[in-house]
Amino acid sequence: MAEPKKIVACLDIQNGKVVKGVNFAGIKEVGDVLERAKLYAQMGADELCFYDISASVEGRVLFTKLLGQMVQAVDVPVSAAGGVRTPDDFARVLDTGVTKVSMNSGALASPSLVEECANRFGSDKVVVAVDAARVGDTWHCFNQAGAHDTGTKTLPWLKQCQESGAGEIVVNSIDTDGVREGYDLQLLQAVCQEVSIPVVASGGAGSMEHILRLFQQVPGCAAALGASIFHFDLVDIGELKRLLRQAGIPVRQ
Repeated sequence: MAEPKKIVACLDIQNGKVVKGVNFAGIKEVGDVLERAKLYAQMGADELCFYDISASVEGRVLFTKLLGQMVQAVDVPVSAAGGVRTPDDFARVLDTGVTKVSMNSGALASPSLVEECANRFGSDKVVVAVDAARVGDTWHCFNQAGAHDTGTKTLPWLKQCQESGAGEIVVNSIDTDGVREGYDLQLLQAVCQEVSIPVVASGGAGSMEHILRLFQQVPGCAAALGASIFHFDLVDIGELKRLLRQAGIPVRQ
């Protein structure tokens, strides 16, 4: 039987509040972290992602106190991202009780970080996220909250991360982020052909149909991550799972 697809609710955190923007700009506050986390868990999210969006830009480690409170408040797995630059940063975040820790800018700046963390903590704990945008006929990895093109090509980079021991990849399309017109299916298809570890789609979901289309057209994707569709109450996770089941897409209860 096929592995059930996951629905991940992402909470973008800035100044201790849940926020959301469009194409990484126009950030606005949308709610309280713990209230939103509890709501998504009750609705049936398979996983929550705590993303401290300004940690890397400000050169600091993410808000571990608030993260720890969130882990305690819900009974679903929580992953965390933001400002992880060293194995010690990784350990500090992992100590809050999260199941996985994600790195993006830190790994691009120091590629050995992926292997060091995989060796020290286990591949199942290590997630590599990329903020990718189309540049010419390919995709590049961006950092600094999507503001800076690193020049690193996305597909070879993700292949390298898998070989270094990453256990999961989150692919966020800057081109579709927050626009709510659907995921970047071409990018996700290319990534799924490049790597064999679980791939999480991020950036662009605006309706239940977008998530259905993702799993139908890119069956290699293991999970769909959403932020604004949940923050602005556009999609109920229970209804989404019913739609997916009716279409023959396996999901958890």
